[in-house]
Amino acid sequence: MCRNIKTLRPPVTPDADDADFRAAALQYVRKVSGFRAPAAHNREAFDRAVDAVTEATARLLAELEVRGSQARVAEATV
Repeated sequence: MCRNIKTLRPPVTPDADDADFRAAALQYVRKVSGFRAPAAHNREAFDRAVDAVTEATARLLAELEVRGSQARVAEATV
């Protein structure tokens, strides 16, 4: 139904942006709902779910504190 959702957390994906968050959210909602594209009468609920997951993903990644050697290496290259 949909391909795997990739890791968006830095330093794994240091340049992830809102488009990446939305693509992951869309994949998630498609998987959970079982619909690749919703019927017209479900479109509004489907779109609201994608928006909510997109916002939650952005908030999560903004609030995560990444520790460890990979994070230090990524910070050193900035």
